[in-house]
Amino acid sequence: MSVTSRLFAIPWVMVGGIFILVIIGTMALYSASDGVWTASVQQHLIRSALGFLLAVFIAFLPINWLFRASFIIWFGFVAILVALPFIGVGAGATRWIDLGFMNFQPSEPAKIAVVLLLARYLSLRTFDQIDKFLIYIPALLIAAIPSGLVLMQPDLGTGLMIFVAGLAVIFVSGLPKRYVLLGFGVVVASIPIIWSQLYDYQKSRLLTFLNPEKDILGAGWQITQSKIALGSGGLFGKGFLQGSQSQLDYLPEKQTDFVFTLIGEEFGFIGNSAIIFVYFLIIISITGIGLKAKNRFIRLVASGLAMVIFLYVFVNIAMVTGVLPVVGAPLPLLSYGGTAMLTVFVILGISMNLSQNSQKEDLEIT
Repeated sequence: MSVTSRLFAIPWVMVGGIFILVIIGTMALYSASDGVWTASVQQHLIRSALGFLLAVFIAFLPINWLFRASFIIWFGFVAILVALPFIGVGAGATRWIDLGFMNFQPSEPAKIAVVLLLARYLSLRTFDQIDKFLIYIPALLIAAIPSGLVLMQPDLGTGLMIFVAGLAVIFVSGLPKRYVLLGFGVVVASIPIIWSQLYDYQKSRLLTFLNPEKDILGAGWQITQSKIALGSGGLFGKGFLQGSQSQLDYLPEKQTDFVFTLIGEEFGFIGNSAIIFVYFLIIISITGIGLKAKNRFIRLVASGLAMVIFLYVFVNIAMVTGVLPVVGAPLPLLSYGGTAMLTVFVILGISMNLSQNSQKEDLEIT
C-alpha cells in the first residue's frame, strides 16, 4: 500500500476530533486550576503528545500482529488484574499501579483487550456455529473474567463497561434474537442477587441517585452541585474562568469526573453540545470503518472500539447530569488522568490500522 493510499485511508475526522478535545481539555484543566498553568495542565499536554506517538506506532503495525497477539494481550491484562491487589495502590480500592511518572489503571486498556480477543474468536466461527448456544460460552468468559476481576477491586462502573463492550462485539457477530431475550431475562431475574452483593457505598450511591435531596450535604452533594453548575451556565455559559460553582470550589472533582459540568457552566448548553457532537463524529468515524470493512475481524473490532468510546461518553455525561448514579468514570481527553487518555489514543491507533486494511478481504490472519 503506497504512502498516499495510507494517508487517504486514515480517519482524519477522528484524528481532528481527538485534537479538538485535547485542546478543550487543556482549557478546562487550566480553568479548574483557577487560571494557573499547573503541573496537571502540562502533564495533560505531554500525555497527549505521547499518546499520539503511540497511536502512530500502532497504526502501522501489521494487522496480522493485532490478530495473533490478541490472546497474549488479553491474558496479560487478566494476569495484571489478578496481581493488582498485591502490587497495586489506592485508597479504599486497589485500582492503580504506581509507575513513578503516573498511576496506571489496567482496567481501562483491558476493555480493548476484551474487544480484540472476542473479535478474533468470533471471526473464526462459521455462520452455522454462530447459531449454537455453546459457541457463546467462551465468548462470555472472555468478557466476564476481566469484568469480574475489576468488580472485585471494587470498581462497579468500569467492570460493567468492560462487560457491555464485550456484549456489543458478541451482538454484532450475529447473535440470534432468542439469546438476546434470554440474556435480558437472566439480568432482570438476577437484580436481587446483584443488589445483595454490592458494597454499602455502592448501595448508597444508587439510593442517592434515586433521591439526591435526601442527603444533600453528604452523599448527594456532588450531583446536586453538578446540576446547579450546569443549570447556571444557561445557553451560552458564564464565560471562560467565570464559573462560580467551579471557581469557588463548590464543584468537587471538577478536573476529573465532573469536567463536563465545569465546561457547561462556563460555555453553557452550546459548549456541552459541541463536545457531544465531536464525540459523536469520533464514534461515527470508527463505526464507518467497520461498515465498509470486507473482513469480519475488522468489523467486529471497529464495533467494539466504537462501543468503548460511547460508554466512556455516555456513562460520564449521564452521571454528572443525574441520569445515572455517580460511579467515578472519566471523560477521556477532557478529564485529568493518564490511563483513560492513553486508552483512547490506542483506540485511535488501532482504528487507523483497521482503516488502512478495511478493503482487504483476506488478511491471512487465520
